[in-house]
Amino acid sequence: MVLAIPLLPILYVQAKKVRKEVPNLPEAKSPKGYLKTTSEKTLKILAIGESTIAGVGVDFHENGFIGALAQEIANTKNISILWRVYAESGYTVKMVRKKIVPNIEETNADIIVIGLGANDAFTLNSPDLWMFQINVLIKTLKRKFPKTPIYFTNMPPIKEFPAFTTTMKFIIGNLVEIFGARLHRRIHKKRNVFYNNEIITLKSWQEKYNLERNVAVFFSDGVHPSKLTYQTWGKDMAQFIMNTKTFRE
Repeated sequence: MVLAIPLLPILYVQAKKVRKEVPNLPEAKSPKGYLKTTSEKTLKILAIGESTIAGVGVDFHENGFIGALAQEIANTKNISILWRVYAESGYTVKMVRKKIVPNIEETNADIIVIGLGANDAFTLNSPDLWMFQINVLIKTLKRKFPKTPIYFTNMPPIKEFPAFTTTMKFIIGNLVEIFGARLHRRIHKKRNVFYNNEIITLKSWQEKYNLERNVAVFFSDGVHPSKLTYQTWGKDMAQFIMNTKTFRE
């Protein structure tokens, strides 16, 4: 990222302009949900993170990431799902650890899903600082939920954001991919912690799910996901979770 240093003044001006032009969308409503199936078994899922987990871009969480993820697991495995979201738009890893995790009311959970990375990239946090904060977050969650598997979502596809300039896509998009690569390497050393390291591209989703070719349909405001994106991403992440050995056991 040393190559990006001369571009930082340009990045600052462009980011300021984008922030002014992108509408300030609210977070999704109803952060708790229950999906009932014919099964007597219920899976409790906690979703923690930044704006994407907070459902910015859709009206209710059931139409967002957690809703799609829960629906896919419930339909595929015939398991009832009790889910709850703890997320705030604009939060970095450090903010999530300090301001969200201490306020989690649940004392047990079967699955924890974490979606972070974008805001640490937007604030140009270094990969070393990112991994330090991620490690502390994992340790904090493990003290609270020692037996619960933790699943990190893919990094957000910043290089695809229509509202971002070429410079922003290059600097922030590459940085978030470096975060992902670091996280992937570190996760192998941790028990019961997983990271979906597949890099999201709209082209791969379009081909996999036969979706519309218009990039705009994937975004609610040029930055945050649309309902279509949340549904696709949630379904993909659910499949990743169900394919892990821990879940199958």
